[in-house]
Amino acid sequence: MTKTETIENRRKRLRFRAWHRGTKEMDLLIGSFADAHLSGFGREQLDRFEALLDVPEPVVYDWILGRGQPPADYDDDVTRLLLAFEFQPPGR
Repeated sequence: MTKTETIENRRKRLRFRAWHRGTKEMDLLIGSFADAHLSGFGREQLDRFEALLDVPEPVVYDWILGRGQPPADYDDDVTRLLLAFEFQPPGR
């Protein structure tokens, strides 16, 4: 985040990144999570979410599927929210 970026612009930027991860599955999962939670995140949670976006997709996907556990530096409120998030496909 730059010093001149507003929190709303930061949320928009992070939402865009969440919806453009690379694979359709992760775009849907992380993007839907961002839509559901970013508006309620403060600056520190946005920091943690942004750090989570820097983790390679296959690693986060394994965490979501329970095939791996986040290391201690990612064991935080945002990651726990993501892992507990129940994705609802569009139209449901």
